Amino acid sequence: MANTLPVDAMARLFKAVPGNDVPDGERFNICPTESLPVCISTEGQRQLRAMRWGFVPTWYESPADGPLLINARSETVAEKPAFREAIRARRCLIPADGFYEWHREGEAKLPFYVSRRDGEPLVFGGLWQNWERGGELLTTCAIVTVEAGPALAPIHHREPLVLEKEDWAKWLGEEGRGAALLMKPRPEGILQAWRVGAQVNSNRASGPGLRAPLADRA
Repeated sequence: MANTLPVDAMARLFKAVPGNDVPDGERFNICPTESLPVCISTEGQRQLRAMRWGFVPTWYESPADGPLLINARSETVAEKPAFREAIRARRCLIPADGFYEWHREGEAKLPFYVSRRDGEPLVFGGLWQNWERGGELLTTCAIVTVEAGPALAPIHHREPLVLEKEDWAKWLGEEGRGAALLMKPRPEGILQAWRVGAQVNSNRASGPGLRAPLADRA
């Protein structure tokens, strides 16, 4: 995932009050277990907070006690014990410039970068919760995924749930019920994708060149 939005820009985008711990600065290769900026709505106010990307169920004895849950499938999120309470009561918005997806071709995994065609930030639908053991407190999140739409289907069978601005209040629970109806792929023409270099396969790689089209690297 990539996010180059300054904290104040994200706060304006969501009309949210930013916390002091929200990660700032240009980040071109955000990996699971790292901190994400996340918008929640609580007590009538939107807040921009930092959360660990990797949802930790309440019964885990440590954050590494089970599978790393960075995504939650829309078709089963309301039934899975790890997610069913959070999808009802703790939904959130996660902003990004774009994200990386890998297409399997034989034994090779070819990386692509995905963004909005209109150049606006992507806003993913997610869910969150606090996890605590022995005085350690983590606030964690996962991104809801749906069946891939037309732009991504040739690359991968899943894609993050991308929400339009008019859907944000519904997803955050500010406009009553109906969030389940939002869990569907975006219409054709919203997203675009292009091949990028294999450098992004390393979690230590960074810089704007990671999302440059592969053809521009010759």
